[in-house]
Amino acid sequence: MKRIALLLSVSSFAVASAAAAQTTAAQTATSEEAAASVTDKPAEEAFSTGVAKGRDLLDSAISTSALKGTEIDKIGARSLGEALRNIPGVRVEYAVGEGNANFTIRGLPMSGTGSKYLQLQEDGLPVMEFGDMQGVGPDMFMRMDLNVAQVQAIRGGSASTFASNGPGGVINLLSKTGDVEGGAVQTTVGINYGEYRVDGDFGHKLSDTLRFHIGGYFRQGEGPRDMGYDAYRGGQVKFNVTKTFSNGYVRVYGKYLNDITPQNQAIPVRVSGTNADPVFTSLPGLDIKTGSLYTPNNTTILGLDTANNVKRADVRDGQKAVAKSIGFESQFDFGEWTVSNKFRYADMSGNANQNLPLAVAPAAALALGNGGPGAILSYANGPMAGQAITNPAGLNGNGLLSQSILINRTANSLNNVTNDFRVSRVWRIGDGNFTTTAGFYKSSQDYKVDWMISTVLQDVVGGGNSALIDITTAAGVPVTQGGYLSYNVASGYGHRSYDMNYAVNAPYASVNYHIGKIAIGGSVRYDFGKVSGMVFGRELGGGRVGLAAFDINANGQISRAEQQTAILPLGQPGRVDYNYGYLSYSGGVNFRIAEPLAMFARYSRGGRAAADKILFTPAVNYNSGELVNDDSAFDTIKQAEIGLKFRKNGFTANITGFQAKTGERNSQVTSNPDGSATVINIVRSYDAKGVEVEAGVQYGVFSLTAGATYTDAEISDDVNNAAIIGNTPRRQPDLLFQATPQVELKHVTFGASIVGTTSSFAQDVNNLTLPGYTLVNAFLQVRPIDRVQLMLNVNNLFDTLAFADITQGTIPASGIVLGRAYNGRTVSGTIRFAF
Repeated sequence: MKRIALLLSVSSFAVASAAAAQTTAAQTATSEEAAASVTDKPAEEAFSTGVAKGRDLLDSAISTSALKGTEIDKIGARSLGEALRNIPGVRVEYAVGEGNANFTIRGLPMSGTGSKYLQLQEDGLPVMEFGDMQGVGPDMFMRMDLNVAQVQAIRGGSASTFASNGPGGVINLLSKTGDVEGGAVQTTVGINYGEYRVDGDFGHKLSDTLRFHIGGYFRQGEGPRDMGYDAYRGGQVKFNVTKTFSNGYVRVYGKYLNDITPQNQAIPVRVSGTNADPVFTSLPGLDIKTGSLYTPNNTTILGLDTANNVKRADVRDGQKAVAKSIGFESQFDFGEWTVSNKFRYADMSGNANQNLPLAVAPAAALALGNGGPGAILSYANGPMAGQAITNPAGLNGNGLLSQSILINRTANSLNNVTNDFRVSRVWRIGDGNFTTTAGFYKSSQDYKVDWMISTVLQDVVGGGNSALIDITTAAGVPVTQGGYLSYNVASGYGHRSYDMNYAVNAPYASVNYHIGKIAIGGSVRYDFGKVSGMVFGRELGGGRVGLAAFDINANGQISRAEQQTAILPLGQPGRVDYNYGYLSYSGGVNFRIAEPLAMFARYSRGGRAAADKILFTPAVNYNSGELVNDDSAFDTIKQAEIGLKFRKNGFTANITGFQAKTGERNSQVTSNPDGSATVINIVRSYDAKGVEVEAGVQYGVFSLTAGATYTDAEISDDVNNAAIIGNTPRRQPDLLFQATPQVELKHVTFGASIVGTTSSFAQDVNNLTLPGYTLVNAFLQVRPIDRVQLMLNVNNLFDTLAFADITQGTIPASGIVLGRAYNGRTVSGTIRFAF
């Protein structure tokens, strides 16, 4: 309780480093202009993300946070998820790696994958229109590097009406723009893991009215988990050019990203004890914190492509993200009117390759189940290829095999075009200012993705040493083919092709009247869209066949595995063609009690349009393309907030109470009673309420920022499973917390970033407990001479075992579950030269 009390007395990076430009400039504030305003006028912090006009936070009925790029560098955040975990109220499950992490906020459900209710942006526009598209989340196309000036976040409130499909909040990465001249080059090396990375950036003023910034990185290495090959390969470059005028500015910017990272999946873990008090331990040969079933012995995913021809995908390509974008933003004052526009075109593609254990069992049991009595096991590849396994019970010291699925999702097009046009004016009415804003948002988002899934058998061992396993019957008949049990899973499930486009349109408006100590405002947004395209797959039903015999290896014979090859019913497409529309609104009042103290209240209703998650479900009539029920087109969130803010003499404190009611349609990975993984569709409602506390204090060379969020959430309704009504949503802890104490001297800065949660339930059935954790991430910066800085970062300093998720909802009879843990202790060193 003492630790909780301390956390409730201090804050998040948010308020200590919140920043933005003044009034009209803040509407589109990006880069160092925002950071500079904090130094120049620390008593008047403004905010620009998810609001109509930037204004002092103590005069705004919103909950906000910001992280400076320099602070992100300091804490050693190696991914977007590792940075965002420091924002109060934001829950991030980033153990999957740099992409396809799970994000949510203030108790909103994380029933599926990705970021359904929290929108991720770069420079004020969404990276993808929907944050939870399967296999290709927006964070897959975002990177933390020296280009980032700061990260702004708004929770709830006006995010419902100033962004489409982000009713829970908006997180916005703001780029440097060359306002501060100079740059840096740095090299980072993983001291106890494989990483070699070079970063650089440079900003320069070509004249009093023209400036630019350019930066990027390149890296290569195995990464923090033992895979036996370089799982990280690639980099990014970003640039922008800004031309200022007497009444505004125009900025042109671009990005090229071509990067490969692994998509870490849950691996087998031994569990003992009880559901209420489980004890998790590593299996012999497979460490939970450093192990993986990825291996150079199995680099190929085999199956059929969308034309039903043989396809080979490379497992080592992991999450391959390719993004080429160009955009511009402008803002001008015409008399008393302010007009702004933001536009971006992004050509995005890539793939997501996974090795996902489906069922783990003793080797002898899987041999018997697939090959019958007397079945023989042997290595299909690797250094012992062809050798029989004579002692299955002693295999790798654990005696286990994994029946895994190899998944290849190829994103042919995730292209999106986005434009946001806005007009504002501040009117003087009586003794107050009346601010009016109107705008129109339009975007087009592709989801043209092909899925291919096959089933293999492999031994359970880490270090990049896992190999595929063959089974032969007692009569000598091969059951597998090169370790493949079948070129499908579950009678063709998951072999799909999507050719979809989502068109989004949204007019919006807001008003705010600020007089004396009172500010009253409201905003409204109407989203309407068109969803069109075709999908192919056996799961659409209607007599569609998903399996056939196919000679995968072209040897003229059909093996047992080849008899079960997933095909696409190309002559039976599923049509998707429907329209939708919904209204969002938000209203709030702020009272500036005194110069350093304010309180506010806000009520909001926001929507989130359905994307690909409702496809391949009964929600769509695939003959007409229309929705069976119009309610399936979107989900809504109703949120109420009441808060108190204080800021004086280097101390800030914010306390916000919140309540949210959420309607939800989604799909999620859970487990069958025998412990094997499965996918289910859900239609349910959630309630959540809680308190969010953040504050910051600085005294001399010492500073402390921290935050805590207490949440009481429950499943209030479920159409398919009434037994879980009243249960706590899976992986929802009562308390999230973070703290960053640090000491900054002339030549040395040191401290730690501390993040953690209390315990939760692994699944919605509320049986198996997911243990809470505290991760300590230490940092040290030394500046021996001018313009030279040495950095040492130790993530997970105490090598703590911390789980992001566990697939099983209760301890199975086998005592083996599938768990995804955060990395163990990783140490990196960096040397930076500034110029």
